[in-house]
Amino acid sequence: MASAPGLPGLPMLYKDLTPLSSQEHRTWKLRPLATLEILKGVHALPITVDEFPVAQRFFPIVFSSGADSVPLALMGLNEGVNTFVDDDGNWRPGAYLPAFMRRYPFLLARLSQDAEELSLCFDPSAGMIGEFEDGIPLFTDAGEPEQAVKDMLGFCEQFEHAAQRTTAFMKDLEETGLMEEGELTIGLSAESQPYVYRGFSMINEQKLRDLRGDQLRKMQQNGMLTLVYAHLFSLGLTSEIFGRQADQGKLPPLQPAA
Repeated sequence: MASAPGLPGLPMLYKDLTPLSSQEHRTWKLRPLATLEILKGVHALPITVDEFPVAQRFFPIVFSSGADSVPLALMGLNEGVNTFVDDDGNWRPGAYLPAFMRRYPFLLARLSQDAEELSLCFDPSAGMIGEFEDGIPLFTDAGEPEQAVKDMLGFCEQFEHAAQRTTAFMKDLEETGLMEEGELTIGLSAESQPYVYRGFSMINEQKLRDLRGDQLRKMQQNGMLTLVYAHLFSLGLTSEIFGRQADQGKLPPLQPAA
């Protein structure tokens, strides 16, 4: 149900990376995506802990299974289904768009394994940056970055800092022992055979209630408890996503009951 796909060494959506260069790309321009059709087949996007407060209002927040688990915003309960993107590629009006998508096609990356600094790169396969006649200029005639590049660099730096906080949160969360393999059962009606969704991790509420007082105080003081409850509260949106899939005719055929 919930995976964090991507090519080896690259995050999901990214197919290639090229360092942004004031020499090579001085006359190039940026064309923002007219639609979000790229997300039509994406059912989950990674989010950072900084996004939990707003993301919980729109998406169920779960965690990917396996090693190096990351928080995910579910936009569909089945692979290849995104209930937030319509047939024309338009994003659901008023819905929050995760920062992971808002930084695309840019990304901060080390140009070599021993490099200490991160460089602003972009995915050339996105078709958003090139020698276009129209678009947003990336550099001045003198080779200085335009405001659009400065803003994206700042945004990507903020994203990296949030990603580091997220990694620390996930490490602490794993150490609490609260995580478990998740399972959600949802039916169209009380009489119908339910759909069962697995393939993700979630927090065990009973284990949370059973934590010692000193453990809970520590989680409250370091901010973890707020994030944990954001995750738990957001799971109530699962039925809304399921209902939207049903309305859009995007529920898969039910498997025969064992």
